[in-house]
Amino acid sequence: MSIRPRFLSSRSAAFVRAPARRRAGAAWWALCLVMLGGWALGAGGAAQAQAAGDPPADLGPLTQRWLDDTLARSAPTGLPLRMEVSVGSLDSRLRLAPCARVEPYLPAGSRLWGRTRLGLRCVEGATAWNVFLPVTIKAFGPAWVLTGNVAPGAVLTANDATEAEVDWAAETAPVMANPDHWVGQVAARQLVAGQALRQSMVRAPQLFRAGAQVKVVAQGPGYAVTSAGQALSAGAVGQTVRIRMDNGRIVSGIVNEGGTVDVTL
Repeated sequence: MSIRPRFLSSRSAAFVRAPARRRAGAAWWALCLVMLGGWALGAGGAAQAQAAGDPPADLGPLTQRWLDDTLARSAPTGLPLRMEVSVGSLDSRLRLAPCARVEPYLPAGSRLWGRTRLGLRCVEGATAWNVFLPVTIKAFGPAWVLTGNVAPGAVLTANDATEAEVDWAAETAPVMANPDHWVGQVAARQLVAGQALRQSMVRAPQLFRAGAQVKVVAQGPGYAVTSAGQALSAGAVGQTVRIRMDNGRIVSGIVNEGGTVDVTL
C-alpha cells in the first residue's frame, strides 16, 4: 500500500496564480514548522517592501508577495506538499499613517501553517504602527481518509481508509501518510467517515492490563536477566510502564511487540 506518485508531480513545485489566492510550491519546510512548533525570522530573512502612504487595502498584496517569496526561497523541490497561501484584509475603517518602509514579520508563537497571522510594522515613517493580517496556509498532500465510521477501541485495518489528497494544515495533529503507522492501531475515539487519519486519532493496542504478570528483561553491559513482575498500569507497544518486581523493587521499562517489558540498567 504505497503512496502513488501522482502527488509528487513537477506541478507540486510550481506557483499557480488564482484570483483569490496564490499557490506556493511543494514544501516540506512548512511541515517542519508544525513539527518544530514555530519559526523565527532571522535578521537577513525579514523581507522589506516600499509602501509610502499605503492604505490598509494595499497591505494584502504586499504580504502575499512576501509570503510567496519566502516560501519559494525556503522550499525544497520534489516533496509531496502543494502549498496554497491566501491573505485576508484589515478592517476597512482602519487608517494608517504614511510609511516609507513596511516590514513583514512572523509574530512570536506563530507559525506559517493553517490559519495564522503575519505582522506588518512601519520602520520608516513619522508615526510608527504595527498591524496584523490574517493568513491561511494550506498544504495539500497524500493522506488516508476513512471510508466509514470507526468505533472507539476498534482495530483499524487496511480496508478502513482510502488514499486521497487532503489539507495537512487543516488540523494541528500530523497526518499519517504511511499506512504502516495506522493499520493495526486502535481508534482513540469515535472516528467519522471522510476524516483524514492523524496521529491523535489512534493509539497502540493494549497488550496487558494493570495487575497482570509480565515478563521483564533487564539488560546491562554484557548481560541480560529475565524475570517476572506485576504491571502497575496497562501497557501498549512503545509505552513506558512501571513494574513491581518480586523483591518489591519498582522499575520502569518499555513494552515491546511481544508484551515483554525491556528495562535498561
